[in-house]
Amino acid sequence: MQKRNYEAEMQEILKSQKPRLLLHVCCAPCSSACLEKISEKAEIQIYFYNPNIIPEQEYQYRLSELKRFVSEFPPASGIEIIEGDYEPEKFLAFAQEFPDEPERGIRCQKCISMRLQKTAEKALELKAGYFATTLTLSPHKDAPFINTEGFRIAEDKGVSWLPTDFKKKEGYKRSIELSREYCLYRQDFCGCPFSKKNRELEKLQKQTP
Repeated sequence: MQKRNYEAEMQEILKSQKPRLLLHVCCAPCSSACLEKISEKAEIQIYFYNPNIIPEQEYQYRLSELKRFVSEFPPASGIEIIEGDYEPEKFLAFAQEFPDEPERGIRCQKCISMRLQKTAEKALELKAGYFATTLTLSPHKDAPFINTEGFRIAEDKGVSWLPTDFKKKEGYKRSIELSREYCLYRQDFCGCPFSKKNRELEKLQKQTP
């Protein structure tokens, strides 16, 4: 079975129209290359809904970095940032059942699904025609799963999903370049305490001879 080219699908949609898009964003570095790529092709509002980022100090720091970046980055000029509710208890309610799952495992999938559900609901509320996420920029995230889930939620909620694979065409590399240029805080874990623990274990294993 031939793999879908989500990058090409996105470009086809953006070529045919300039949609109103609610873009879920997890952090400033991930937003950077994504906004650069599509800011002129869609009417974007940013949605920061990330109850997986714990503790709240980390959450607030990532949000403040996103706000700073958007205010300083010319392609993002005038883009509104909408802050979702900070609900770590909703994330922990299911995540604690899968403490040892690796990245891309069940815990990750449930977390992504929760955030996409909330983004779709907000898109309907705001009368945005499409919703999407910057999560496909990361090489650590499963873009086919994210897009499959996005299409499923879109059908269920009655709003359109914009397929993406933002890491394509050196998108991830570009995000690193922009992060350096704007001195952005680049975290080395997705945000939840489980991913942080896994990352610390990986570092320890690399140090052990």
